[in-house]
Amino acid sequence: MPEAYGDATAAAEAGTATDDVPRPSGRPTDENRPSVEARADERRFGLYTAAVLTLGIAAAAAVSAWLPFDGSVHLWWIGPLLALAFLGAEQLGVNVDVRSGISWTISFTEIPLVIGLLVAPFEVVLAAHVVAGVTTLLARRVTGRVLYNAGAFLLEVTSAFAVAGLVSQALGSPSSMPWLAALAGTLTAPLASTLLAMAAVRVLRRRMRIGTVVRLAGRILVVGFVNASVGLTGYLVISKTPEAWPIVLAVSLGLAALYWAYSDLLREQRDMEALTDVSLMVARSGQQVAARPAQRTGDFGVDVDLDEWTTIAERIRDQLAAARIVLRLRLEPDEPLRTVVVGDELPPEAEVDQDDDPLLRLPGSHVRHLRITEANTRIRTALLDRGAHEVLAVPLRSANQLLGIVEAHDRLSRWRGFGKYDVQLLGTMASHLATALDNRRLLATLRHDAYHDPLTGLLNRPGFRQVTAEPLRESENSVVLRVDLDVFSTVSDALGYTWADRMLMAAGRRMRDTLGAHVPLARLEGASFAVLLADCEVEDAQQVAQRLRSQLSAPYTVDRLMVEANAVVGYVATTAAENAERADVDSLLQRADMAVRATRSGEEVKSYVPSMGQIFLRRFQMVTQFRQAIEEGQVTVHYQPKVALPGKQVLGVEALVRWQHPEFGRVDPDEFVPAVEAAGLVGLLTSFVLDTALDRVRRWLDDGLRISVAVNLSVRNLADAEFPRRVAESLERFGVPGELLTLELTESDVMQDPERALPILRELSELGIELAVDDFGTGYSSLAYLRQLPVDQVKIDKSFVFGMGTDLGDLAVVRSIVELGHSLGLTVVAEGVEEDLARDQLEAMGCDVAQGYLISRPLAEDRLEAWLQARTVRSLGRSSESSGGAVLTLLT
Repeated sequence: MPEAYGDATAAAEAGTATDDVPRPSGRPTDENRPSVEARADERRFGLYTAAVLTLGIAAAAAVSAWLPFDGSVHLWWIGPLLALAFLGAEQLGVNVDVRSGISWTISFTEIPLVIGLLVAPFEVVLAAHVVAGVTTLLARRVTGRVLYNAGAFLLEVTSAFAVAGLVSQALGSPSSMPWLAALAGTLTAPLASTLLAMAAVRVLRRRMRIGTVVRLAGRILVVGFVNASVGLTGYLVISKTPEAWPIVLAVSLGLAALYWAYSDLLREQRDMEALTDVSLMVARSGQQVAARPAQRTGDFGVDVDLDEWTTIAERIRDQLAAARIVLRLRLEPDEPLRTVVVGDELPPEAEVDQDDDPLLRLPGSHVRHLRITEANTRIRTALLDRGAHEVLAVPLRSANQLLGIVEAHDRLSRWRGFGKYDVQLLGTMASHLATALDNRRLLATLRHDAYHDPLTGLLNRPGFRQVTAEPLRESENSVVLRVDLDVFSTVSDALGYTWADRMLMAAGRRMRDTLGAHVPLARLEGASFAVLLADCEVEDAQQVAQRLRSQLSAPYTVDRLMVEANAVVGYVATTAAENAERADVDSLLQRADMAVRATRSGEEVKSYVPSMGQIFLRRFQMVTQFRQAIEEGQVTVHYQPKVALPGKQVLGVEALVRWQHPEFGRVDPDEFVPAVEAAGLVGLLTSFVLDTALDRVRRWLDDGLRISVAVNLSVRNLADAEFPRRVAESLERFGVPGELLTLELTESDVMQDPERALPILRELSELGIELAVDDFGTGYSSLAYLRQLPVDQVKIDKSFVFGMGTDLGDLAVVRSIVELGHSLGLTVVAEGVEEDLARDQLEAMGCDVAQGYLISRPLAEDRLEAWLQARTVRSLGRSSESSGGAVLTLLT
């Protein structure tokens, strides 16, 4: 018959722990008091126990009165013999795992019961069964449910004798017990025990499907019938043929062996199902982690992970029929172990020291079967602290660290405790769990790296896109900010990328401190950051932007230096975008970027307005139409003369590009040249200006004039290893000597990558080309490289020339540049000369060449020719005689 469960909770859970029944939820270790629901269950079960015991006593009294006691001297030995038979049947029981913790024990009690029905009165059989059952419970140290089980024992024997008596009367044998009546009564006992267990399930508010109840009752009837038939057959055979007892004993032992084999087969099947279930749970958990959207910084869904591992722990507990399963897991790198408990509460003293707990310090990764009788004092103390008599413990390890531990505490409904099958199953499950934990940690690391910036730890662009998608959909009033740190490139060039990176990390920390932990913040690229303010009005966003700019603009301490910084912020509200694009973070970032670029006009915080889109649309149109504009003659070259000081000879001209757009009119070079460079069309622009200028020089040579031309270079030209070859081909094609071509490059372009630019500059110098450093004096570190570069000229930036007349500092700078250039043997050119005073001051300093509006504005080719004819006179100087060409001198 089914085991008379020693633990009422175990009885209820053993009868209900199927796929159809909700399992108890896991609890963290800090919940060390019984829940309200558990206390209510205990109260209900106490009332149910009283009802079962009362009903059992009343039923026993009624059956005793109905079936008169028939005393005999043989009862003195039959009674104790039946008690020993019941006790042996309990001890020789075969445990069969029906499903996920349903422990159905084939205890063979039907054999002594059917014999007792035939040979002893009701009172003797009842006493023998109750004494044997209670003794078994006490031997198993199950004391909390003795009254419930005593009542169940009473009802089992009482129902058996009642049905047997009714069948006997129906068969017309009221004074004797025919074998058919005994068989019917014996089958009633396990059914009565099963009905009591199902009633306990209902009392404890568990659920069990009717189909499961019917299948369980069917199995009980079949096994009860076989056991009762064996007992009945053995009794009848031995009573007729006493010498046949060895055959009866052999048949009984064979039946027991068959049950044991059946038990092992079912256990292996259940273990495989449990292992499959756990593996599928782990796989589904991994898929959920993979499908989980990128979290904000510091949030990786740990609570969700604990719920998933609670479900896994419940399945392990069901299969092992353990009183408690404890999982201690390190779900994220470098974090403390988190604890999941399923089953009985952990005592308060079970809180472990992760560095000193003996179970956590177990070596290897195999299962240990630890008992309270362990010789190791520390392990025995650890078990006592956990309130457990025996524990299966298995560490979960990766290749190089402890990932956690699985502990199974105290086997339920098993006389012999945990066995070898439990050890094997837990070891295999632990191997799967360790692999799953390691893979999840690896997946979490990969996901974190994929969605986070490795330098600052903030979100990157894909991570920002993931995190902001849902808030943008749900919120009608959100604001996206783009923040640019202006000084980053300067620090990178001056001190190196290491110090610039430290500055970026400091900026990220300042922004995180200002915004708080839960505001999505990302580093997009370089020194650009993005922020999402969900459910935020534009006025509040303006205040946040001002606060961010103020924090980021405070000086930074870099390598014992105080670096002054500046930040600009552009922002856009979702209400400023079209409805169809309101939730599109990329379009919002693009608009915020437009606002950032608009801050160059002087404002440091600027909101996006739709007109900004027209500006960038115009730039896009110019870039896409630039090649066609060159072919159609919209792009032309103008020339600005350069005059020697003090002789006023026209030494050369600077070629300057101009664009007359058919739709936009005259487009300023400061607008279209940066766009052309960014679009990768600077090579086309440089080639066009170079060829046009060399053609003009060739025609001057044909006219007997030696006038040089200066062409501006881009930093991208200095990164092109093929550029010197193309320049040489152009010089050869137009037949222009190299000394009549000057290539001008800005100080910042040279210093952006001096090691890469130097070989290209040397190749150009070897062609006889003059090299000039433009805007000299605005840089910060080129003096150290000036002597290494093959430079022939320096051009003083016009901002210093403009201020010479009113600012003594500018005057001193110009004088220093002139003296420095001459000390290095360089020609010094001053641009931006617009007044006679400035020209006279430059001439007094010994400046070599002047260029500016005082001499002439940039002129188209036809107007330049007219200017030369009207403002110059041709003459032969000493240098021109040797070179075979005339020079033009400016008329006073």
